[in-house]
Amino acid sequence: MQNEPDLMAEGNNAPTHPLQGIARALAAIGTVWIFLMMMMVVADVVGRNFLDRPITGVAEFAARSVASIVFLQLAAAICAGKMTRSDFLLRFIGARSLTALRALEVGNALLGALLFLALAFIAWPELTQAWQANEFFGVQGVYTVPTWPFRALIVGGSLVAAAAYLLQMPSLWRHAGEFGAPT
Repeated sequence: MQNEPDLMAEGNNAPTHPLQGIARALAAIGTVWIFLMMMMVVADVVGRNFLDRPITGVAEFAARSVASIVFLQLAAAICAGKMTRSDFLLRFIGARSLTALRALEVGNALLGALLFLALAFIAWPELTQAWQANEFFGVQGVYTVPTWPFRALIVGGSLVAAAAYLLQMPSLWRHAGEFGAPT
């Protein structure tokens, strides 16, 4: 059951809000990144086990990539109403008070936005420090990658996720209680 609004019109692939296009683009980048990372891991395993030639840095790059991919895809999940949640209590409350349900839905979106804004605020100093210090990860002289792009994706993904929650709030208020109804 979906009770968060989908910023997409039902049965229509055209974005109904400018953020939907951005969220889709970020999610597509994350999906391509997953595919490329899988190909790198497979090539590393084949090289390591069959050719005795592993690919240097695959494990480090994959470890850094996971968080980046998650933050690239967060906004799309929020816009589509696919963030993990339990709606048992919401159904119970909604059956008794539509106003209380609306307040909970909007409160949830507000809390989500505030949490992602806080995360961006907390991650910002690490991003600026990585940029200014020209910070890298890997083994110097063998394999190094700058850390700032990975940190920037966390900050940027958090800001877009917060915006997605904030932009949902009017629709959540209007459509609260219409479980399963197109939004």
